[in-house]
Parts: sequence; structure tokens; C-alpha cells
Amino acid sequence: MIKKITSVVIIILFLTILVGCMAHVHKIGSGPQGKGIETARQWYALWGLIPINEVDTNSMAGETTDYEIKTETTLVDGLISCFTSYVTINCRTVTVTK
Repeated sequence: MIKKITSVVIIILFLTILVGCMAHVHKIGSGPQGKGIETARQWYALWGLIPINEVDTNSMAGETTDYEIKTETTLVDGLISCFTSYVTINCRTVTVTK
């Protein structure tokens, strides 16, 4: 009986982690040309309703006209949110690949 309960708990935890990870990718121009990567963390209050800080992807891209913007909830973001979600704060990672 204990093995069955342990197995169910592990499966539920595994599925919860997989469901929480997501990514949105936007290609600007011809996409990244291999010049560099800029990363920032976006913070939200009330579980994503109110942005706390502003991540400016235009300044992250600089003079480049061909780049890619990727916003994602990574494993690190999920771990951080495990602790900060008690006060309704969540985060996600914004990456600009030039």
C-alpha cells in the first residue's frame, strides 16, 4: 500500500513540474544570427496579473534588427515561485538571442 501511494505522489509531482514549464518564442527579422544572449527575469504579483518590473526587450536587443525573444517558465523559475507564491509573487525568464 505504501509503495502505491509513493508511486502516485511521484507521478503527480512529475506531472505538475511538466505542466508548469512553458515557452513563447518570437522571431524578429531573420531570427538570431549568433551574436549573443541577454537574459532577464520578469516578476509578477497576484499570480501574474500585475507586473512588478519591466523587461525592455528593445534595449536587450540593442542595435540588432534580427533576433529572437523567448519568454519561458523554467525549472529555476518554478523553484523560486514555490517559495514566493505564498505572497502571490511569480517570475518568468525573458531571453533575447541576437
